[in-house]
Amino acid sequence: MKELRLHGRAGQGMVTGAEIIAIAAGLEGKYSQAFPFFGSEKRGPPVEAYCRVDDKPIRIHEEITEPDIVIVADSSILEAVDVCKGMKENGIVIINTNKPVAELGLKAKHIFAVDATEVALKYFGRLILNTVMLGAFCKAINLVKLDSVKKAAREKLSAKLSDKIVDKNIEAIQAVYDLMDVKQSEVVK
Repeated sequence: MKELRLHGRAGQGMVTGAEIIAIAAGLEGKYSQAFPFFGSEKRGPPVEAYCRVDDKPIRIHEEITEPDIVIVADSSILEAVDVCKGMKENGIVIINTNKPVAELGLKAKHIFAVDATEVALKYFGRLILNTVMLGAFCKAINLVKLDSVKKAAREKLSAKLSDKIVDKNIEAIQAVYDLMDVKQSEVVK
């Protein structure tokens, strides 16, 4: 089983991002679950969302305290949240930043950095980071396929958004996937 913890700020779509990963896993015949953890319903405070993916039924339903993978949509939360807390020994962090990874102080086996903010601003004009970070996730981790994530995003987002906005989300997923260079993973010793 792979356990993911997604970090961002309220309003950036990380809860929906976790749900899209879970739907994508289901499209591939895997078992999955996704659920949020947040205190306030205001825009802006740190939010966590969780996702589990496995080839067999998942029997646990609690908060993920020892993730295999952490996705950080907004690096400004590093000042308030230890995103690597409890991370498994071979943990992987995928982070949206334009800073050198060495300056972030992250303690993870592998760190993949991408400037997803630029893509979000280009496609949405604001910091909607869930789908852009899914492109980075698909490129860095071979847990679910890019096509499955695109289909899941279309399925999840079509209920609330216009076709034009859904198409922009799919394009943003692809744009970050294409931008991401997995050779840039930095190993922290």
